[in-house]
Amino acid sequence: MSKLNKDILFLIFEELRDNPKFLFSCLMVNRVWCETMIPILWRNPWHYSINYYNKNSLYYILTSYLSNDIKEFFTKKKFNIPGQSLAFDYLSFCRSINIEIIDVIISIGSLEYNRFLLQEEIYSFLMKKCPEIKYLNICGTYDILHFPEAKFRLESLCELTCHTLINPKYFYRLAHICQQIQRIIIINKNLKANPGTTRLIEFQKNLKYFEWVDEFEVENDMYYWEMLEDPYTEIFNALKKHVNTLNHFQFDNSLDNYHDDGDYTFLQDALLGLHNIKILKISSPLLSNNDDFNKKLEMMAYRNLEFIEIDFIYIYQVNYIIKNSLFLRELRINHFCVEKDSFIDDSLNFIRTIYENCFLIEYLTIPMFPLLENYFIEFEILLKKCQNLRSLYFKEKYEKGKDLEYGDYLSNVLIKEASTNLRKIGIPHGIRFSLETLEAFFEKWKGRQAISIHLFEYYIYQTDSYMKLVDKYKIEGVIKDINI
Repeated sequence: MSKLNKDILFLIFEELRDNPKFLFSCLMVNRVWCETMIPILWRNPWHYSINYYNKNSLYYILTSYLSNDIKEFFTKKKFNIPGQSLAFDYLSFCRSINIEIIDVIISIGSLEYNRFLLQEEIYSFLMKKCPEIKYLNICGTYDILHFPEAKFRLESLCELTCHTLINPKYFYRLAHICQQIQRIIIINKNLKANPGTTRLIEFQKNLKYFEWVDEFEVENDMYYWEMLEDPYTEIFNALKKHVNTLNHFQFDNSLDNYHDDGDYTFLQDALLGLHNIKILKISSPLLSNNDDFNKKLEMMAYRNLEFIEIDFIYIYQVNYIIKNSLFLRELRINHFCVEKDSFIDDSLNFIRTIYENCFLIEYLTIPMFPLLENYFIEFEILLKKCQNLRSLYFKEKYEKGKDLEYGDYLSNVLIKEASTNLRKIGIPHGIRFSLETLEAFFEKWKGRQAISIHLFEYYIYQTDSYMKLVDKYKIEGVIKDINI
């Protein structure tokens, strides 16, 4: 493989561009690999999961671009400025500016009181050297829009990460320069609306990806919802303009998952408009179950949905969302909520909806159903029809008792009906496997792909007899791993 030509190597490395550990290791193979890899690594060098505080090499690369006069000036000011030449013109490949990360790198060799001088020089030549900026993170402290080159470098911007404490005027200026942004990630630190972010959203012409993350900073140990002035409604209304192009919607208010006094009408309204969505991720308190919202949700048709991840939602609301989602691959629900009077019908409808409409499903979370014959029939149909199923996670058991009976049933039905693609199983609290049942299951699983099992009743399985059984079948290749 080390003798492949550059074109083939480039195509391979492009496919693996989100695997930094592999990419960094390729630099050491030979010169051809290194020359092929450098343009890929330096297209967006600030987004890798590494500790940038320790990256002296990146500081040396950036400061190497300073002119000799500027280097001499900074050396006199007690800055640590290296003098070595570079093997590559790294910044000619760069299409990204991450102010937050670059400020961290600049801090490696400068003192806080005179750091602005070095910032000014480095951002100046970044704007000159980078042919165009495709990725921009403005969560730092420096304003790059005052450079004359900003208009030309940023007009083809594809991805923007920002926070809501930035002055609205900055967003107004950015909105007039950048109108082809496809991905916007907003870190919300503001307890009230920022009109600049709304204007930026309104000006976009091809928005495909929207992500909102709440990270409130509140002093004096106050609860943020006591001070909240609705930072949401205005910007989520602006998203309605983009429902035809938007295919990824993500909302993360995980700080608030167990507080349900907030008004999340804006989120429900947004959900009712996202008819073209492919990826839906919501981490927030439970959606409303009022009749008006549920009727509108039932009328929606999410025909392009491929991935769903939601923290809290009623079972029947999941049914409404997925009933037309023929291309759904992953359904990840952390907590299914139930109406006691309708649990039987809702959970049965859920199983039917999956096998009738979502038979391409690969990752499925499912509420654990009662040990009743009608459920057995429906669940076996699901296992037979959903042949692509690789991961199956059972959630909350709503029927008390019968812990071992549940274990016996699941071990038997999975051996009998599950697809040979199945390789991960999650078992919730309240379901137990006797030692004999577990051994019989592993024996019959032989010949399939090694299985990974997540057992939430961890304390039961930490006895010597269970651990010896697990070790035996790990050695035989039946078990990949068990999380207990």
